[in-house]
Amino acid sequence: DLVPGGRYHNFHDLHSFPDPGIPGARRAPLPPLPHPVLTSAPSVLDAVLERDHLLHPPYQDVEPLLRFVEEAAEAEDVSRIHATLYRVADDSRIVEGLIRAANRGAQVTAFVEVKARFDEAHNLACASRMEEAGVTILYSMPGLKVHAKLIFVERSKDGKPQRFAYVGTGNLNEATSRIYADHGLFTSSPDITKDVRDVFRVLTKAGEQGAPPSAEDFPAFRKLLVAPHGLRSGLVEHIAAEVERAGRGEDARMIIKVNALEDPDMVDRLTKASQDGVHVRMIVRGICCLVPGVEGKTERVFGTSIVDRFLEHARVYLFHNGGEDRLFIASADLMTRNLDRRIEVACPIEDPELKQELKHLLALQLADTKKARVIDAAQSNRIQQDSGLGIAAQQASYEYLQGPR
Repeated sequence: DLVPGGRYHNFHDLHSFPDPGIPGARRAPLPPLPHPVLTSAPSVLDAVLERDHLLHPPYQDVEPLLRFVEEAAEAEDVSRIHATLYRVADDSRIVEGLIRAANRGAQVTAFVEVKARFDEAHNLACASRMEEAGVTILYSMPGLKVHAKLIFVERSKDGKPQRFAYVGTGNLNEATSRIYADHGLFTSSPDITKDVRDVFRVLTKAGEQGAPPSAEDFPAFRKLLVAPHGLRSGLVEHIAAEVERAGRGEDARMIIKVNALEDPDMVDRLTKASQDGVHVRMIVRGICCLVPGVEGKTERVFGTSIVDRFLEHARVYLFHNGGEDRLFIASADLMTRNLDRRIEVACPIEDPELKQELKHLLALQLADTKKARVIDAAQSNRIQQDSGLGIAAQQASYEYLQGPR
């Protein structure tokens, strides 16, 4: 079908919508919070070497991510930095950091997505600047888009390599991080950092060949679920495990938070899981092709959509796993294009404290009774029934991360 659109399509420009000057037209600001550890850490790399950390922009300041890149860029013992750049901010400190690292002789690789809608020209201009400075630039190729949000850093201490990674749900972009609600993991986990390194090896080989990687080009990843050859099968495996538990009469449930749920196979699998006794809780901001609450089909599925002051952008997958939750943050929605035609990454959160932190933020979203609208067959968009608590998840998330006052 062809549907006539409006005269203006680049709504990205509304990010800089002028202040109308009307009293009460703007809500009170929520200034970004400092990260409880990384903001004051003398060295972000050393802090990440000690343990994993989660960053939650825009509730928390994105400064630790920028310092992560800048510290790696300046450190003489850092020999390698790789990054994926999907949407790049104007005057990006991340880009400047990569340029400085290349100037001092580090091996720097940036994968620049030239099919990021409305940002194509800007991305190409940034890529040209980096290439002139000695950064190895890899570009997207026909038939494959790189949507994963990754940074890999390698340094040498006492003759031994130390590896670091940042895996996020949102772009490495200082501007959008002020309004896009995302999660990002800083880690020095040997398994995850090796996996991130291997993702860049796949991209580098594909760039040299000038063709999308085949299934044979993908290694057996240790922790990450990587599309297009591993994310779908990994999610299917976790859904099937919940179905098996339900069949044994055990508690079986999952939480899926995405921007869109459209893939027909995933819709069918979640529908079948509901019929087999699995409780499915969805938070879907936009397109949702699974209708919850249909008798005999999706009775155990309940879905809401949250639209508030920040753009809900994070993707989170939680599987109950018999009480030992398997929790992933991801760059991928449940859309065919994400699962089959893009480089996407889902990363497990394994640190018990961080897992509990992310589960608490999910619980606030599930309990939202002010901005969460129910997804149902009637498309009524009714507000989720108020439990009397009157929870607005985004405000509550800010207050939770703010800590005791």
